[in-house]
Amino acid sequence: MSSSALRAGLSPRFATPPAASGGVLEMITEEAGLTGPAHGELRVTPLVEEGAQVAHGAPVACLRHAPEICLTAPMAATVGAIRLGPGRRMGEIVFFRESGGGRHEHALDGALSEASLRRLMQGAGLWPLLQRRPFGNMPAPGERPAAIFVMGSDTRPFAPDPEVALNGSERVFGEGLDALCHLTDGPVIVCHSRAELPLGTKRAHEQVKTLRCGPRHPQGLAGMRIHSAFPAELDAPVWDIHAEDVAAIGALLETGLVPETRLIHVAGSALRESRFVRTQPGADLRGLTYGEVLPGPHMLMTGSPLDGREAHWLGTRDRQVTVMPRGPRRRGRHWFIEALTGSAMPRPIIPTSALTHAFGGGLPAAPLARALAAGDDETAMKLGALSLLEEDVALADYVLGGHGTLAGALRRMLDRTETEFAA
Repeated sequence: MSSSALRAGLSPRFATPPAASGGVLEMITEEAGLTGPAHGELRVTPLVEEGAQVAHGAPVACLRHAPEICLTAPMAATVGAIRLGPGRRMGEIVFFRESGGGRHEHALDGALSEASLRRLMQGAGLWPLLQRRPFGNMPAPGERPAAIFVMGSDTRPFAPDPEVALNGSERVFGEGLDALCHLTDGPVIVCHSRAELPLGTKRAHEQVKTLRCGPRHPQGLAGMRIHSAFPAELDAPVWDIHAEDVAAIGALLETGLVPETRLIHVAGSALRESRFVRTQPGADLRGLTYGEVLPGPHMLMTGSPLDGREAHWLGTRDRQVTVMPRGPRRRGRHWFIEALTGSAMPRPIIPTSALTHAFGGGLPAAPLARALAAGDDETAMKLGALSLLEEDVALADYVLGGHGTLAGALRRMLDRTETEFAA
């Protein structure tokens, strides 16, 4: 990547108190929850009943259309509630912590092959950690991507450094990279921010490549790196996965056990102090912030202040918890005033340097934003929208003051395209 491209992007500032002293805390919350994706839906078949005791990593549900893909318990626990919507749509599965509940050991085949790796990852609950582009779905059980991007960099505000999360796990990270090479004939591209990254893998000179990311946002997002290095296409999907999750794959292959925790950052201006925490997937956001929230109404979000959402549980792929003050509710205007002053036409997109940097300097910012706002799907796809997800345009929304306008337009475009492509 050129030096000018490395300097592209912005550094949005959000207030947060200093981090707590004492380094990274170990914190397993008393409750945890598995939920569906932020967009779309999962239809699942429960494998346990309410009140059952489960070990950490034990399968608790599987996908109805792909029963080989399981969701697993985030800790040793009692299953407190299973809430499904119509058609067994995934709502949430709630767990209450049980000390001494043990860990579920997954059976390992002797020789690693593509079939055995897929079977192991899908049965151990690691398959949902993969994200495909276009559309942002979990990959189908047998899908073979054109490339896999491993994100060892994250430039979102308050994001913990993925390379710090790998400290002490370099060897299993290399084993995870080796494993990913079985899932694609294309490159496995490790995106990182340091000048050098020890890969610790035997296949470093074959399929594994490295790609340097700049320090500014959105340089460390998968969508920007995919667009610049290996754009996703309708018939050539590209996957992305967090570097710490690659280390989890390596640890699973070595021990048969799913790692118990991940590194997250709890931050935001409604806290007394921020903290780096190792906690379980699906952790209770209230438990993670108990005693640290300032008086007054506030929002608990899983994700960053740019692309996070209010939630009760830590998201499947999230590594941030953001706590922000909740402002007073604005009284809505009368519907007739809205009808007179509102417009069905999209707001004008004015090309600025900030907008260009909000797309990382590698996308035609104004034309792409206009195409998304106008619902011009064909133009948006030609300009690179198939490689992007909502998180990739969140900074542009922030710059434009659109409050999710572009992110919503991108999701509608992707949903329309997916429906037409599947037809």
